[in-house]
Amino acid sequence: MNAVPAPIAPDVLDPPYAHGGPCGTGQIRVVPEDFIVREWLGFDADGEGDHWLLKVRKRGANTHWVVKQLSRLSGIQQRDIGFAGLKDRNAVAEQSFSLPVRSAMGSDWLGVTGEGFEVIDAVRHRRKLKRGALKGNEFEIVVRQFTGDAAVLQARIAAIAEHGVPNHFGPQRFGVDGSNLARARRMFAGEPVHDRLQRGFALSAARAAIFNAVLARRIVDRSWNVLQAGDVANLDGSNSVFVVEQADDVLIERCQRQDVHPTGPLWGSGDLKSSGAIALLETQVAAQLAAFGDGLAQAGLEQERRSLRLRVGDLRSTQADGQLRLCFRLPRGAFATAVLHELIAGVFEQAHEAEEE
Repeated sequence: MNAVPAPIAPDVLDPPYAHGGPCGTGQIRVVPEDFIVREWLGFDADGEGDHWLLKVRKRGANTHWVVKQLSRLSGIQQRDIGFAGLKDRNAVAEQSFSLPVRSAMGSDWLGVTGEGFEVIDAVRHRRKLKRGALKGNEFEIVVRQFTGDAAVLQARIAAIAEHGVPNHFGPQRFGVDGSNLARARRMFAGEPVHDRLQRGFALSAARAAIFNAVLARRIVDRSWNVLQAGDVANLDGSNSVFVVEQADDVLIERCQRQDVHPTGPLWGSGDLKSSGAIALLETQVAAQLAAFGDGLAQAGLEQERRSLRLRVGDLRSTQADGQLRLCFRLPRGAFATAVLHELIAGVFEQAHEAEEE
C-alpha cells in the first residue's frame, strides 16, 4: 500500500511567475457577474436530428447541478445529457448541453428556467455533445479595487500576447482547500472512493499536481516556452504532439511565434514520450510526488501530454472607477487564473473556492 504523501510543494498551488511578478492588486469574483465565461464550441447546431442542443446561461450553479435539473425536467437520465466541459460555479457562464428530443419537455425548451440557470437557445442537433467537443472559452473578468501602474499593465499585456503564459492547472482543479488532493492521498493510501465523480476529481487533481510541479521547474529555468532536444512538442490548437530530436532553427522560430509549444506530463503508466534531460527532470519531479505518480499508474491512467504554454487570444483591458476589465479567449482545458496570475497579485489564493474549470 502506498504511503500518504507529504504536503504538496507550494509551487503546485501557488506557482512562480513567468513575466516578472504581478502588475497590481485587486479583488476577483466579488459577485458572479465579475467572471463571465462564454463557451466557444467552434460549430453550429445542425438544425435537425434526434437531440436538442441547448445553450444555457447559469449563475452560481455548477455544471453537474444543471445536468440534474435538466434531467428532472425532461425525464431523461443524466448519463444521456451531454456537455463539452465544466464551468465555474462562482460565475455567469453560457454553455451548451445536449439531450434526446424524446423528453417530457417536447420542444418547449426556450426560456425554461430553474434554480441558477435559464435556457437561452434551443436548436435540433444530430448527436450527443461529448466532453472536450469545444474550441475554447471567452472570458470577461472584472478586477475590483485595482491598483497598479497603467503603463506597466499594458506592457505586460503586450508581453502575454507575444509570449503566452504558463499553462497551469488552476486552483479549481485541486478543490476547496486542496480537498481533491486530500481525497487522492487517501484513495491512493487504500481508502475506497465509490462516488465516480469524486474519484475523477481526485485522479485529475493528482495529475495536475505533478504537471504543475514540472511546469514550475521549467519556469524557474526559463524553458517553459523554449523547445529543447528531448521535448515533446504540441501543435497549437490541436492534440497533435511530436518528439523533438533536435531543436533546429525552424522549430525555434515556430515556437517563438507560438505555433508549437513544449509539453509536460499528465502522469500515468508506461514510458514517458520525452527523453534525455527533459525526461530526467520530469522523472525527478514525479519521484517527489511518488504516491501520486504510483497511484495514477495503478489506477490505469496512461501517460499523456499537455502544453506547458498557453496562447492567449484577443487579450484587451479597460479601466474605469477603480475597476479593471479584462477580455480574452483561451483554448479548451485552460484556466483563466493562469492569465490573471501574471497580472494580479494573490489570484490563486482568491480562487480556491471552486471545483470546476
